[in-house]
Amino acid sequence: MAGKIFYRERRKVGEKEKKPRFKLVAVADVNVRFYSEHLRKKELEEIAATIGAELILLKAANGKSDEEIEVKA
Repeated sequence: MAGKIFYRERRKVGEKEKKPRFKLVAVADVNVRFYSEHLRKKELEEIAATIGAELILLKAANGKSDEEIEVKA
């Protein structure tokens, strides 16, 4: 069974800011150690591909579904 990496979009990061937009929430069934809580989407994707884990975007607390959350690179 492949591991899972759970993450969510950070709330206090603006669109034009040069800060990582995603917060690492949890890791399941993967032997990996993270040294940062805030990561960029590209970084998460690369880590997941390397270790064979699945990325799971958690739904926003305000009730928006994954389809309604627009992620701008």
